[in-house]
Amino acid sequence: MTNPIIRTIRFGASLVACLAVGLTGLYFTSLPTAPDWFAALEKPVFMPPTWVFYWIWVILYLLMGISLYLVWSKGLGHRHVQGALSIFGVQMVLNVLWWFFFFGLQDPYLAFIEVIILGAALFMTIILVDGVSRPAAFLLAPSLLWVSFVALLSSTISYLNP
Repeated sequence: MTNPIIRTIRFGASLVACLAVGLTGLYFTSLPTAPDWFAALEKPVFMPPTWVFYWIWVILYLLMGISLYLVWSKGLGHRHVQGALSIFGVQMVLNVLWWFFFFGLQDPYLAFIEVIILGAALFMTIILVDGVSRPAAFLLAPSLLWVSFVALLSSTISYLNP
């Protein structure tokens, strides 16, 4: 059993790391041209209000942080931890890239292609994380559902705004 102080630090670091990914993505929504560009886009009827996105992402990043902690807490010597942490990191980078492609480059089609790759990476993350901690894998499942919805939104927005 690890020292409680170390567990607390790992837990906090896991949450901060995942929330930092979210803040990095959020940065791209605040670029000078992003709000006007996004407002001018034709959006599908099933597009949720903007505030829904923010709250869902906050919840998902918190769940990812808890998942990351559960994997990390098994120790780097655990048979599957390093692989799970590696793919976890890859999918977090891909997460930021969606924000960059969609809001930074203002390219919904490229964002759609990227979110398909993100979904595949997230699926692989869940599989590898499941080999370390089943609860950690379950905590990532809502992210996969949301990323699937984001893929639908990205493709539809791309179609509506050629």
